[in-house]
Amino acid sequence: MNIKDIDSITLTVSDINRAVRFYHEVFDLSIIKDFDRPAVRLGHHRLEFETPTDKPEISASTVALGTADLAFSTKDNLEATLSHLTNYAVEIDDGPIDYTGAQGDATALWVRDPDHNLIKIVTYK
Repeated sequence: MNIKDIDSITLTVSDINRAVRFYHEVFDLSIIKDFDRPAVRLGHHRLEFETPTDKPEISASTVALGTADLAFSTKDNLEATLSHLTNYAVEIDDGPIDYTGAQGDATALWVRDPDHNLIKIVTYK
């Protein structure tokens, strides 16, 4: 088997519409409505949402709010990213700090979504 990429990621959230709105507004991700519930486009990937009470045919063994730890990269400069997060009243948990990401030297900062999932935002140098 030769895995090439991630197709989709599913986050456990308390309110799917609130999560879609947050990821769409704060991270400017396009909303996808061709599924049984809304999702967002993350690059070439799909970010899907489910609640702890959803009962899909198959899911992770344990689903709980605030258990995801994701990293997003941005092409915006650090100042623009900080200004954007401030405009949306998104608190920064940590950073910015120097960081070595999947593509090399970067600056990283951490925020949380409304369900306390940890989101690392990476700006490559």
